[in-house]
Amino acid sequence: MSAPVSNVRPRPDKVLVDIADYVSKYEITSVEAYRTARLCLMDTLGCGLEALEYPACTKLLGPLVPGTTVSKGARVPGTRFELDPVQAAFNIGAAIRWLDFNDTWLAAEWGHPSDNLGGILAVADWLSRNGTPLVVRDVLTAMIKAHEIQGVMALQNSFNRVGLDHVVLVKVASTAVVSNLLGLSHEAIVNAVSHAWVDGQSLRTYRHAPNTGSRKSWAAGDATSRAVRLALIARTGEMGYPSVLSARTWGFYDVLFRGKPFRFQRRYGSYVMENVLFKISFPAEFHAQTAVECAMTLHGELKKLGREVEDIRKITIRTHEAAIRIIDKKGPLNNPADRDHCIQYMIAVPLIHGRLTAADYEDNVASDKRIDTLRAKIVCVEDKRFTRDYHDPAKRSISPSRSRTGRSSKKLSANIPSGTAAGARTASRCWKRSSAPTSPAAFRRNDARRFSRCAGTRAAWKRRRSTSSSIYL
Repeated sequence: MSAPVSNVRPRPDKVLVDIADYVSKYEITSVEAYRTARLCLMDTLGCGLEALEYPACTKLLGPLVPGTTVSKGARVPGTRFELDPVQAAFNIGAAIRWLDFNDTWLAAEWGHPSDNLGGILAVADWLSRNGTPLVVRDVLTAMIKAHEIQGVMALQNSFNRVGLDHVVLVKVASTAVVSNLLGLSHEAIVNAVSHAWVDGQSLRTYRHAPNTGSRKSWAAGDATSRAVRLALIARTGEMGYPSVLSARTWGFYDVLFRGKPFRFQRRYGSYVMENVLFKISFPAEFHAQTAVECAMTLHGELKKLGREVEDIRKITIRTHEAAIRIIDKKGPLNNPADRDHCIQYMIAVPLIHGRLTAADYEDNVASDKRIDTLRAKIVCVEDKRFTRDYHDPAKRSISPSRSRTGRSSKKLSANIPSGTAAGARTASRCWKRSSAPTSPAAFRRNDARRFSRCAGTRAAWKRRRSTSSSIYL
């Protein structure tokens, strides 16, 4: 007979306390983190503004009850909506994530830390319009801390391995930083974060075949919106659940994480914002970025040879295990969300057209039969060196690869290397320096989609990773 469980209320789990300590007490001093956060803010807003051109996104935006307005509510950039902060967070978050073009963090768990900006911007604007004025630096600080919570937790804790979606970390990070923006006490922040964990968490069903669908484009908006709701509930004095993670049988670890506690590689600081990755070239799932770049290179090589895509016999992609698990997809593709998570599709389009834009995932482009013909010729192969370097905290990148020429057929190869560990880290910093003068122009280009201003040219930001591909003719 099992021993009875003690009803003595325990002290809060250390994970909860560490998060509350960090958001309420830690001072960000990194100049680089603030510089990157400023660029990230512009990049993320630009992603959201571009998404407003797509009816599939805009149909989800606005108040829950059509026609409802909130006096001094939170505003949704690029629209006339003025909403309560919970619904505004959903609107902003859904637009930011819609085109899969905002920043990326790759670790044991993947994710897009700028998804947290939905809740941060909504609450910051709402507070500023209602007697608690905030400045942009407050927003940047909240961004840095949300990035850090989500990214550090992702380093060694794989939620996808147990079938959970990475937006659980958006909910947790947004809850923490929004609670702090709202002025909650340390105890109330702990309570709010405990509610984020006690929630039922999103499954990854909508990201994988055969169910891939558009929910993956608004799931982060839903998570950051829920975070605002939980923070507001905690502000009323609502109690929390101190052992929400560690409680035997009923806690998160036992119910959803196979009984394993979280592991941490480092303490919270400003590491994640300083090293976050940006999708500079293409609106594509990040594991496919360099594969698409290879395809663009090979498109040019085909033209030089006077050959057509119909002449291609085989395409081989050497990449890492994560890319194969997430985006190596066969069979019919049913919607844009399905296509932007299929590496074969993301290679076929630039090989045919010499481009890959958000519009290329729509039905009118996907109806080109040449795309599916090419998809059938594409094979993904894991390079275990790439997989090891992908998870190596000292590298967080992929080593260069080599191609060989086949004996009996013409072979074109394109390699997109990322260099050594030091080189990868240096590349990230070089990107920030080179993009600083031009990123405002990149933002203005997307801003001009909604407002009457001159459009700029998107910067040629470079932060390369992990794929080589070969075409056999």
